[in-house]
Amino acid sequence: MSTERYAEIDEVIAYIHQHLYDPLPLGRLASYIAYSPYHFTRIFKEKVGLPPLYYVSALRLQKAKELLLRTNMSIRDVGLEIGQQSLGTFTTRFTERVGVTPSAFRNSPPEADNLVRLLQRLDDWQTMIPASDRYARIEGTVRASLPFEGVILIGLFAKPIPEGHPIYGTLLPSLGDFYFTDVKPGTYYLMATSVPWGMQATDILLPQSTLRTRTKVPIVVKPNSVVPHQQVMLHPPSPGDPPILISLPLLMNIFLNQVRQHRYRVT
Repeated sequence: MSTERYAEIDEVIAYIHQHLYDPLPLGRLASYIAYSPYHFTRIFKEKVGLPPLYYVSALRLQKAKELLLRTNMSIRDVGLEIGQQSLGTFTTRFTERVGVTPSAFRNSPPEADNLVRLLQRLDDWQTMIPASDRYARIEGTVRASLPFEGVILIGLFAKPIPEGHPIYGTLLPSLGDFYFTDVKPGTYYLMATSVPWGMQATDILLPQSTLRTRTKVPIVVKPNSVVPHQQVMLHPPSPGDPPILISLPLLMNIFLNQVRQHRYRVT
């Protein structure tokens, strides 16, 4: 059955957004559309790419990011607001899935502004000397459904949600071709988003309207196999898209450090 036919899942997603601060056990979500928990989980994962409760936890962490930037609530109170009773548990989960601690995230708007300015002035986007390609090479082309000028952040992740550190990642100065080299055998999900030049720091840290793409079907890399060319289309977010949890300045910093290392090696 085509995932486009699962309109009832869109209803559940809207319900989750409306009741995000309430307890949302699996049974409550499934009963909202009169499905068994098993059947509901199966079709939710088929449509969204994630289990329902993992999707809920991602939305709550996205809400935590908003509260950290837009309120003066203490970090403990932010954790309590999204249902984390322990400050330690909240800090650990936030750091694992966003890539930086709650405190560092709250203090990162000036860094985000500075990194975008550095990228806009960058004239050499090379980050690596050609590798030995002992493992696989993944190549692709990025296009966009809407006009766009800015930087594109693209990476291979372990799950079909952009969170934590990408296993492989890079930045592009424009639409066009990309590649990853020496990709070890494994299962990866390709994710990308965009940051237009001139974007405000808060919007970079809370990228809710940026063009993006993600693969729900994984890229499987096997020893000595050739991975098909990846056609990537950036599009406006849809209601079922999970939030971009990873801190984009973290990716920008990693990339700029790679550029500096490349320059050091070739001089």
